[in-house]
Amino acid sequence: MTIALRLGLFYAALFIGSGASAPYAGVWFRAHGLSGAGIGMVLAAPSLGRAVTGPAMALWADGFSLRRTPIAVIAAGVAAAYIGLVLTHGFWPWLALWFVSQSLLGSCSPLGDVIALRRARTEGFNYGWPRGIGSAGYIFANVAMGFLIGLASPNVMLVWVVIWAAIAAAAAYWLLPPDPVHEGGVRLPARERFKGLGELIADPVFMLAIVSTGLIQASHGFYYGFSALAWKGQGLASGVVGVLWGVGVAAEVGFLWFMEPWRRRIGPERLVVLGGLGAVVRWTCLAMSPPLWLLIPLQALHALTFTATFMGSLQLMERLAPARSATSAQTLNAVLSGGFLIGLATMASGRLFDAAGSRGYLVMSAIAALGLVGAICLTPLQRARSASLRTDSA
Repeated sequence: MTIALRLGLFYAALFIGSGASAPYAGVWFRAHGLSGAGIGMVLAAPSLGRAVTGPAMALWADGFSLRRTPIAVIAAGVAAAYIGLVLTHGFWPWLALWFVSQSLLGSCSPLGDVIALRRARTEGFNYGWPRGIGSAGYIFANVAMGFLIGLASPNVMLVWVVIWAAIAAAAAYWLLPPDPVHEGGVRLPARERFKGLGELIADPVFMLAIVSTGLIQASHGFYYGFSALAWKGQGLASGVVGVLWGVGVAAEVGFLWFMEPWRRRIGPERLVVLGGLGAVVRWTCLAMSPPLWLLIPLQALHALTFTATFMGSLQLMERLAPARSATSAQTLNAVLSGGFLIGLATMASGRLFDAAGSRGYLVMSAIAALGLVGAICLTPLQRARSASLRTDSA
């Protein structure tokens, strides 16, 4: 089995679980009595906490000899937290257990990305292929869970995610390569790991890059938390909602598998700009509650709003961070893009949905526009820094 396929199967195991929880967690919490504001708080808490949990998990993971070991441990912890959700009831237990499960889950993908990006570079395959296999698994989960909830009840979602979190833990241990965290398999002391993290935070161009991409990704907060409820409110069946989510991720897979030459040609800065433009258009249109025939091409914009932004951010992190800080760079990126900023957006989305329904997407459009402005500034700032470095070395 090739390394690209092994990585793809790991991503698939991970995303078949999250592909069921991301669109339907709100539906599960609503079915168990939570209001939109309560759902927003529960869904947002892990993202808000990721400003602390993300760097902490990165520093912890860098203390192992092999990169795959902490990923397997984390995925097993996700399964345990999901089992806790099955066994408890009430806002506060759900908040605590959802916080634990999603804080852990949010660390798996960036830790896996470090392995996949390095292997893609050294072995010459397209990183988008294994990542696209994972996204295909996400589509499968979107569609399958939509129909299962329609046939049974929202409780089937939790059974599904427990099973797939356990499978992801096994896949991390058995399928991921035994890549060392540091050259020679040495373990860096905590002080050295903190030093690399501090250098990244002090770099203004690096921070502009992750804040800009983070804002564009954060603009998905309303969509992730409340699109299923909004579309069901328009009269669409659960199965149709699952298909619409599947269309978005299918566009993502197409981008990952077939746009590699074009992606390399235009560069990461332009990818992020395109992602920002696509997000402004997508959320503005969704705020108008468009008919089903228009929802399909709007969902296809996910290839830009999420995937182009995501791929651009990964490339920027590799370019702007030293190799010794690769884990910290990708985790900081995830902390903002899938963490603190999207947590704020998701928390606001709960009240927006209660007050304005689909019109809440307009706030997401404004957030994406801020990220777009930052992305436009990246290229001149990088050129200015390169010119300054050349002058200093002359």
